[in-house]
Amino acid sequence: MKVIETGLPGCLVIEPQVFEDARGFFYESFNLDRLVAHGLAPVFVQGNVSRSARGVLRGLHYQWPKPQGKYVSVLEGEVWDVAVDVRRGSPTFGRWTAVLLSAENRRHFWIPEGFAHGFVTLSERAVFTYLCTATYDPKADAGIRWNDAQLAIDWPVAEPVLSDKDARAPFLADVPAERLPLYAP
Repeated sequence: MKVIETGLPGCLVIEPQVFEDARGFFYESFNLDRLVAHGLAPVFVQGNVSRSARGVLRGLHYQWPKPQGKYVSVLEGEVWDVAVDVRRGSPTFGRWTAVLLSAENRRHFWIPEGFAHGFVTLSERAVFTYLCTATYDPKADAGIRWNDAQLAIDWPVAEPVLSDKDARAPFLADVPAERLPLYAP
């Protein structure tokens, strides 16, 4: 397993060791002992799978209170995956990082608690999977507008397909402070 740092401290790309031959392939998608060796010890309590068509953008989502850390990957297709630091008081508040995840590169992306998360589908369709450190809580559900100029995310799709909820999400500057996670150094 190879762990790669991103532009945001705590957000990590995990590349599993893949064993491939004429029969197919095998890799560990999650191994707690190996992650602990790299300073991560997530406890997952919920797993989700979504399928999206080309151009669908989901996000930017987070929960507060009851924040969720997410360990995400793609089983079919390709997505451009984004994490945004929305923790009040963080030295990287409002900064983002992105990773290309695909069935071919088999990468995983760790998004810690306190970060908003979103992705856009680049292939004809994508099957996206994520493990979460907290269960979904509709009362804690929150989001940031995908095209917030303050964030200046360089999305690879100009006119994505959005849910009504995502199209109406507030800009980061309009989110009340008490609805944002608190940075804890």
